[in-house]
Amino acid sequence: MKIAAIDIGTNSIHMVIAKVSHNHNIQIIDREKEMVKLGVGVFATNRLSERAFQQGLETIKRYVQLADQRGADEIITAATSAIREAHNGGEFLHELVSATGISPETISGSKEARLIFKAVRNEIALKGKNAMVIDIGGGSTEITVGNEQDILMGKSMKLGVLRLLDMFNGEDKVGGEALGVLEAHIRFVARQIIAEAKELGFSRIIGTSGTIRTLGEAAHIAAGGKPMKSVNAEVVKREDLESLTKQLLKMNVEKRAAVNGIGDKRADAIHLGGVLLVQLLQMADAKEITLCDASLREGLILDYLDHHAQAISEFPEAPDLRHRSAFQLAHQFNVDWEQKNHVAYLALQLFRQTKKIHKLGDFEQDILEYAALLHSVGQYIRFERYHKHSRYIIAHAGLRGFNDEEILLISQVARYHRKAEPKKKHKKFRRLSKEQRHTVKVLSGILRVAVSLDRTKNQLVKQLHCKLSKGKLEIQLAGQADNMKLELWATRRHLDPLAKVLHKDISIEAVPVQE
Repeated sequence: MKIAAIDIGTNSIHMVIAKVSHNHNIQIIDREKEMVKLGVGVFATNRLSERAFQQGLETIKRYVQLADQRGADEIITAATSAIREAHNGGEFLHELVSATGISPETISGSKEARLIFKAVRNEIALKGKNAMVIDIGGGSTEITVGNEQDILMGKSMKLGVLRLLDMFNGEDKVGGEALGVLEAHIRFVARQIIAEAKELGFSRIIGTSGTIRTLGEAAHIAAGGKPMKSVNAEVVKREDLESLTKQLLKMNVEKRAAVNGIGDKRADAIHLGGVLLVQLLQMADAKEITLCDASLREGLILDYLDHHAQAISEFPEAPDLRHRSAFQLAHQFNVDWEQKNHVAYLALQLFRQTKKIHKLGDFEQDILEYAALLHSVGQYIRFERYHKHSRYIIAHAGLRGFNDEEILLISQVARYHRKAEPKKKHKKFRRLSKEQRHTVKVLSGILRVAVSLDRTKNQLVKQLHCKLSKGKLEIQLAGQADNMKLELWATRRHLDPLAKVLHKDISIEAVPVQE
């Protein structure tokens, strides 16, 4: 089934088109965004301007045509604060129904907050803990606290970048005295909701919406980071956001537009968004914020599935978002999930028992696990050079729950689990940092061994035990010793890369399982 979701926002109008299944697997196949700025002037005049009215209608009509052409079975639409508060918002919706046949729901701020949280927890692994989600829109800001199972609160505040811009009559700069008034206003409006969120408790803050993502990437770049391929799950420090906001407040709109990561479409109000975000983080005693790509439109689709799903999920239960995301990719490319879990099991045993040598930690252990689960997805394209196809698929599949560095390392470890060892002459490997190159060498060496240990794909090796001594690593295999000849042969052929990076002579032998 294909579903299109259109978010008629105060700042932007978004649409996503997705293939969906009843188990909440969402594959985005198209995405559109137009910064119509329906809310410009609305909070001062209580009316949509003629420009915004007509441009909004034309944008949504174009989206509906595209959704029809892409074969969408259902088009879900929701309108937010600009339409809620404009006196001619009803007229806008009436004309939209006449022109397209769709009838948008004008949702409340609290419902908007809850839908946004649904989308965020489908993209970011919450790991069993509470999170506070902030979404800064054009007319309102939504604050939600929840976890993987429950949404504990969802509130909306009349604080948004276009609403704040109207407070200053669209003036280009905010002076010192006006800044103090603005900060006091934000704290007054937000204090009760932030206090309620803090009372519920949360271990992290996640930010979504274009304003937060733009500020996050611009602050990251200004602090010396590289542009983000995907902001999803990336973490930005509050002090970097504070520094960026101070600079933006000193600039006129042209200079703000020239700041790397911002651009001219958000330059008019991005400095006010910075003030708002910094104040909320300070009130929440947060030193950092995790960025998220998902927002209201994805939440609309998930909510639709909650209310319409009938079939039992074809996907097995997964312990968390990252495992679920990895399984969905493996399923898409016809990977034997049970067999790859066995390879991962063996790889993790080897990793843990050699920690004294490689000294890598939990982060690298996770990279190894997901590389083991996904290393063969490239076989779907063709067996020849499948390790390189796997690297490409993992790097471009949009795995949910992982940040850029994690995806980069998983794809590189999968690429080097067979054939050539990682070398600096390989361009993509050369671009990694020294620490990342070492990590890839260690993990790909371990993965080579683990894959070889299940050469016949019969899961004959049940356990392994490592004995460490000066200059030597002995690996003992427990299983059906008489039947493991191919596993022993294959593994002995692939020990060299691991031996080199660990600086150990490695031997391997089979021992019978004790009854």
